Parts: sequence; C-alpha cells; structure tokens
Amino acid sequence: MPTALIILAAGQGSRMNSDLPKVLHEVGNAPLFAHALAAGSALSPEKTVLVVGHGGDLVEAAARKIDETITVARQTEQLGTAHAVAQAREALADFDGDALVLYGDTPFVSAETLERMTAARATHDVVVLGFEAADPARYGRLVVNGDRLERIVEFKDADAATRAITLCNSGVVCADATILFALIDAVGNDNASGEYYLTDIVEIAWKMGKTATAVSCDETETLGINTRTELARAEGLFQASKRAEALENGVTLTAPETVFFSLDTYVGRDAVIEPNVVFGPNVTIESNARIRAFSHLEGCHVSMGSAVGPFARLRPGAELSNNAHVGNFVEIKNAKIGEGTKVNHLTYIGDAEIGDGTNVGAGTITCNYDGVFKHKTTVGKNAFIGSNTMLVAPVTLGDDAMTASGSVITTNVEAGALAIARARQVNKAGLAVRMFEKLKSAKKKSQKGS
Repeated sequence: MPTALIILAAGQGSRMNSDLPKVLHEVGNAPLFAHALAAGSALSPEKTVLVVGHGGDLVEAAARKIDETITVARQTEQLGTAHAVAQAREALADFDGDALVLYGDTPFVSAETLERMTAARATHDVVVLGFEAADPARYGRLVVNGDRLERIVEFKDADAATRAITLCNSGVVCADATILFALIDAVGNDNASGEYYLTDIVEIAWKMGKTATAVSCDETETLGINTRTELARAEGLFQASKRAEALENGVTLTAPETVFFSLDTYVGRDAVIEPNVVFGPNVTIESNARIRAFSHLEGCHVSMGSAVGPFARLRPGAELSNNAHVGNFVEIKNAKIGEGTKVNHLTYIGDAEIGDGTNVGAGTITCNYDGVFKHKTTVGKNAFIGSNTMLVAPVTLGDDAMTASGSVITTNVEAGALAIARARQVNKAGLAVRMFEKLKSAKKKSQKGS
C-alpha cells in the first residue's frame, strides 16, 4: 500500500522563548522536523506534505534543503490538529493509499514503530500510536476494549475515571487518506478549547462503520519538544541512542559520553573514536579509521585506515583517502588528501588536491582566498612540502616535487624539482649588540621623561 507522510510543523512554540519557529530548533544538528522525515523515509513514502504556519517561509526553506520534492501546505489559522491535517487535502487529492500523520516537534518516533502502525492498517481503518505514561499528566487518554480503540478523550474533557487511564495519545495516526479526510470533515469544535481535534476521528470512525485500534511504543519515542529544557533533554536522549547504536555496530568509543553525533553521522565497523570528538552534519567515517581526541568534523569523508587528530578540524568538502593522516592542529576544508598522505602538524589546507604519498610539513598554508575568489592548489604524488611553506593559489606542484622550508610558492613547480622561494640570509656582524644598546638607551630616556 502506498504511503504519504503528513508532518505537522505549524506551531509557534511560544514556550521556547525564541524568534525561530519551534521545529527549526535542532537535535543532533538537524531541525526537529527532520527527525520525523528521517523516520518516515523508512516507509519509502510516495509523497510527503509538510504543514507549516508560524515562520512558514523559514521552515519551507529548511525543508527544501533536505528534500527538494517535499510539498508544503500552509495553515494560516491555528484551529487545532484536525484543521492542520486538513491543509494537506489538496496536496493529496490524487493520492490513493495510507496517510501517516507525524509531528515536527516529536523527533523520536522510530521507523520500526511506524512500520508496526502500517502493518496494523491491514486489519483496521484507523491506527493510533499510544504509550504507557509514567505520569499521564495532561495527555489525552486512549479508551480501549481488547484491540478496539473506542475513543480518545482529551484531558480537559475527561472525567475522573478516564483520567485514571495510563495509556496515552501520541497524536500519531495512520489511515487511508480518503477515509482520513472524510473523518476530518465530520470533526466539530464543541469542546473545552473550541478547536478541531484530530483525536475525534476515532469515535467518528466507529459511527461511520469503520474500525480503529492502537499500537503502543515506549514513552521516550513520543517526547514532544515545547521548552528549552525539553530540547536539552531530547539532545541527551538522542546522543545516548546514537552512542549505543555505534557501539552495537562495532565502533569503539573510548569515552562514549564525550562523543557527540549528528542525525546523519555514519561510522563504520572497527573505527575508533577517542574522547571529546564532535561530529557535525554530513560526516562519513569508514571502517578502521581512527578519530583522535578533541577533533571536530563536519561535511567530510574519512576513508579506511585514516587517522585524524588530535585537535584536528575537518570542514565541509574535506575528503581523506585510505590511510591518510591529518594530525594535531590541522584544518582541512574543501580538499582531497591522497592515499597515504600525511598532513601532521599545524597546517591549513583549503581548496586543494594533494596527491598520494605526499608529506606536508608543519606550518604549511594554502593561501586560497584573494578577498573575492577562492583558488585551487594542486600537489602531485610523493611530493614533499617543507615546513612553513606558503602555497599561493592558484598553483600546481608536480609529482616528486619539493619545497624548501620557509618558501612562498607563487609559481608552478614542475615534477621532481626543488623550489626555493625565500630571501637570502645576510648576517651583520655585531649589529645585534649595537641595536640592543640603542634601544635600551631610548627606553631609559623615555622612562625619565615620564
């Protein structure tokens, strides 16, 4: 059965005390709504509709960066969850399949849970996700009888007996799209809040001769984010989950609690991650690589057997080939480092391609920016770049080329050549002593004058 996702992301989130729409706040370096997108993508949805409201243009722009094909619907008035889902009707007018309603501020509903919900649709018209709450507080309650979900009662409208129920509503719903919108058409707003509740569709379904059931998940999956405190808690839960996942997948974390992942971080089997490593977005670490302590990586690819750090930074576009070494206080940006190449100390390599087997000495800088344009540096295979070399791009060094330490390289160096580009040293006998005496005398005069 084809599936469409409807992700509700229209809320303002006033309790966040922020100028940003709530769903743009991040967990794991990704907007909250991106987590719902990631979980839903496991179902290979035929269509995805994001319902936006407050700050809709910002949310849409962020969504397009993740999925250019996403459909955006706008909820101009905040009249309740049923009203929000109804905004997706036009986008799904020609869709024949199940619609799954997710929430942009509820990042942890798992792909496995969604798959169980879609499986339950084989025997019921409406499937609702519930959870057993340790503290039901003000959650809506699921009233069930066997596998029948008879109705959902909002806390505000519940009597004492209903409030005693601990099976609570997450808000996540799966139903045939045509049936879902027919049910929403019948929802009214005769309740304590005067809103159109999506929860009302369960009781309406039974009245229409349809069936409803509930699927349960762990309470942590249904954590909604409404405050900065909840956002911080969510980050902690996310990181704990990613660390556990990495360990389970054969990654060594020598101090797991100090390693921080992003939503899309991939680390291969038998990689070793040392303490205090931070992975920004879009990082892939292949098997048997080692990321040493206090390194920061984002937008980069580290191939098999490579070593990074300690205290290294890989920025977007950095690509390390097999068995490359990037050492302490080295920064790589938009550059390919060849197989077996070493960039071990106090170096910046930007907008460059460094060939296999090359050694880059300490203090080397690719001078890639002229204030307006970025320029490329190309270094061939098995070259040797002497310490404190300035490579002024655009410039190319051939295979087996060498630069003398302290050189400023402004023109191309042919293969096998040694480039020496520094001023000739001149020693002035006795001049240091005379200069110091003159400076000390001037200092004494200035002190007497003050």
